[in-house]
Formats: sequence, C-alpha cells, structure tokens
Amino acid sequence: MYSMIMKKTEKREPNNMNYQDIKTLGELKKSGYKSKSIKEELRDNLIKSIKERKNPFEGIYGYDDTVIPDVERAILAQHNILLLGLRGQAKTRIARLMVNLLDEYIPFISGSEICDDPFKPISIYARNIIEELGDETPISWQHRDGRYTEKLATPDVTVADLIGDVDPIKAAALKMAYSDERVLHYGLIPRSHRGIFVINELPDLQPRIQVSLFNILQEGDIQIRGFKLRLPLDIQFFFTANPEDYTNRGSIVTPLKDRIESQILTHYPKTADIGMSITKNESNIHQTQTAQIKMSHLAEELVEQVAIEARNSEYVDSKSGVSARLTISAFESLYASAERRLLINGETSTMIRISDFWGILPAITGKIELVYEGEQEGPANVSKLLLGKAIRTVFKKYFPDPEIGKKKKKGAESIPNDYEVIASYFGQGNSVDIIHDLSQKEYEKLLWAIPGLKDCVNKNVKGLTKEEGFLFMEFLLHGLSEYSLISRNTLERGLGFGDLLSSYMSLDFENEN
Repeated sequence: MYSMIMKKTEKREPNNMNYQDIKTLGELKKSGYKSKSIKEELRDNLIKSIKERKNPFEGIYGYDDTVIPDVERAILAQHNILLLGLRGQAKTRIARLMVNLLDEYIPFISGSEICDDPFKPISIYARNIIEELGDETPISWQHRDGRYTEKLATPDVTVADLIGDVDPIKAAALKMAYSDERVLHYGLIPRSHRGIFVINELPDLQPRIQVSLFNILQEGDIQIRGFKLRLPLDIQFFFTANPEDYTNRGSIVTPLKDRIESQILTHYPKTADIGMSITKNESNIHQTQTAQIKMSHLAEELVEQVAIEARNSEYVDSKSGVSARLTISAFESLYASAERRLLINGETSTMIRISDFWGILPAITGKIELVYEGEQEGPANVSKLLLGKAIRTVFKKYFPDPEIGKKKKKGAESIPNDYEVIASYFGQGNSVDIIHDLSQKEYEKLLWAIPGLKDCVNKNVKGLTKEEGFLFMEFLLHGLSEYSLISRNTLERGLGFGDLLSSYMSLDFENEN
C-alpha cells in the first residue's frame, strides 16, 4: 500500500504536493496545481515511465514485444482501449495495472459523489458549493486506487446501473421535481469521473445497453431519462472481450466498436518458458508446501505442455480457448497431491512425482470446453488423453524417440534400443504398481528393482540429483507406456505397469466374458 504521508522535505512538483497541506480551493489555487484530463495524466506519467526505464505493467509476461507496446501507443494517443482475446490472456490484469500510471493523489471537492475537479466542477452540488463558499470550498484528496472501477458485463446490467436514474425517494424527501438534477442517482460511469472505467466481457452487455455508451464515448456526456442534463465526463474507458467469432452470448455492436479508438489483440504465451513463468508467478502455493516439496523443471514443463496440448486438441473448443488458469490450478494441485502423500507417510520432504499428475485431472476438466467429439469421450477421458500427450511430447526432449526404432528400414544402420532391457523385464510377466500414496522408501525400492531403468536415465539425462533421478526413472516408465512399449493401467489407488501384450490379452478375455 502506498504511504499516505509524504515527507515535507521532499521537493515536489505542483501535481505531487502533500495532500494534507491543501484543504481549501483558495490554497489549491495558490499552490500552482494544474488539473489535467485523465488521458493527459496517463500520457504524461507513461512518458515519464518510459524515460526512466520503468515498467508500469510489472508481472505481465510474454507481451513485451506485442500487447504492451500497443497499449502504450494507445495511451500516448489518448485512446479508449478494447482488448480482444480468449479467456485467461491477462486482459483484466493489464487494465488494473493502468492505475500505476495515475498521479498518486488528486484533489476533489469534498462531498462530491463524482469526484468533481475543483477547477472544472460539473455536478450541480459542486457548482453550488463553489458559488456559495468560493475560495473556502473544502478540498479532499483521492488516492489512485480509488479511481479505478470495474464492471463485469452480464445480461441483467441496466442503463440505470451504468448511467444512473431518477431517485423518487430523494425527490420526495427534498420535495423536488424529477427534472431537478439534485434528485438523480448516479450510475457507475458518472461515479468514475476522472478515473479508469473497465467493462469486462463487453459482448455480454445487451445491445440496447451498449447503445447507451455511444454518446459518452463520442461526446463525453450522458443523458438520464430524457432530461436536459449535460455532464462532460472525463473517463479513460477500457473494455475487454472475447473475439466475436467465439462469443455465442452476444457481440459488440458495430457503432460502439467503431467508437473505441484502439482495439488490441492478446494471445497465449508463445513459448513454454513464458507460460511456466506465468504459472509460477500466479500460483498460490502455501509457504509450508514450498518448504517441504521440491518442484522439478520436468514437472513444470509437463504442466505447461498439458495446456499446449489442450489448445491444439481436436476434442477442445479452440474458439473458447484454454485459460492460463488451467496451468495455475494444475500447479497448485500438484503441490497439494504431494503434500497429502507427505502427511500420510509422516515424511518431512518430497519431490513432485509423475504419479502426482493424476491429481490434477479435476483442474483440467473444469478448465476446458469440449466439442461434440470431446463430450462423447467424456471430460475425464479427455483430461487423461491430454496428460498422456504432454508426457509423450516432453519425453522426446530427454530420451530417444521410440518411434525411430519401430520405423527402422531394412538394411539401415542398426540403432541401439535403449528401452529393450526395460520392455523385456515386463515382457517376462513382471509388473510394477506405483500407488499414489507410496512412501519415498517404497517408491525408490520399486524403481530400483526394474532392470535398465537407472542406466537409461543416466545415459540420456545428465547432472541429476538423487531425487531427480528417481523422478526421471518414473517418467521413463510413463513415456514408454505412451509409446506402447509397455502397458499402463489405472488402479483404484494408483497406476500399474506391465507387459503390453499381456494387457491386451487380459482385456480381450474380459470382453469375452
């Protein structure tokens, strides 16, 4: 939280004075303070940030060369902004960070509902009090955090909510006609005067409500129930929306879209590394979990790859998109799975295992919208399929492609099969069950017992710690099962690995019966 006390010894510009020193309009005039429009304020502070090499959009990853430069150009051009993009692309986060480009405090007439500028009052309350008190008009100061208003567009939003309406109770109490400005109840937009107003999911706003925004964007004023009222509002509008070809609930009416000067397209992370940075930055991991549980780079890669596979899956609605919230929820679920295992076994530390990934399936099913084929498969099966594809993709980054050995042409140079010893072990009728709540000692004992597993990991992945070595040994089993060299079956409390042929024969026998 920004400090509300400024040192008196600081050398201040006129617009960065000690707000506690100025209490009346007369004192404000003597101070040399100059009022600015919200767009001028944003522009001036952005120019200052750029010159000082400061980043007002701290915490936004992957947009340094795309979205952020477009947003900065829009601010410099003093435009209202529309961010178009699929869900989970940090649209609202960018809007909220624009507060950093506001002056820390601005003066307003005390008691004003709409933060009237002392030098440019627009409400009848502010005009009357200045006319009555003159330079003795009391002044208050508003922090930048209070100058941000956000509204989620829903079908039940009314013009009264956004613009305002006549308050019959106030009219009766004051014994005034409905046409008197003093009986008006201001909506969210007038109350955002001299601030930033954000409407999220703009297409969800009914067309007739969108029409009510025309005059505000074009002329900067409002009209309530046909009364002769002109309030030249000073607002920086910021809208967010999914692309029109996605939203089935509605769309942005063309005249409104035409009045929003800058329309900027957002996107998902262009690299897995950026995606992993977003996930780690946004995840809410308890400090106890981070102290006791180690997260490997391999596990981080797999989490991000699940989202990448989902965005490219034939079972997932590409127009809906796959939010970064999927990877964030999955990341948090991984820690929770490992912590539960830790508590059950009475251990003090552990590392995320591949088997822990079966605990993130609920996080996946709740974050994807399926097309018809996906609904036929079922969300649980699609989630397992996405996890399997992620393992398959990441596997080839660390180990030789098993498909190369399968597709070897006749007469070609012999390619050593790194997986032959492992596959042979299971082909001899051996099986391994990795229970989700297995203790570390039992986990290591199981993996040690599989011939060729440790040697294959040591040959292909260098510089691993002991814990990472066991993680990669388990990962190798999962990878081989994805490439159909061994089988993997879901057990009631874990996963079972065995011979592929035996697994097929067992399945056929069950079907016959």
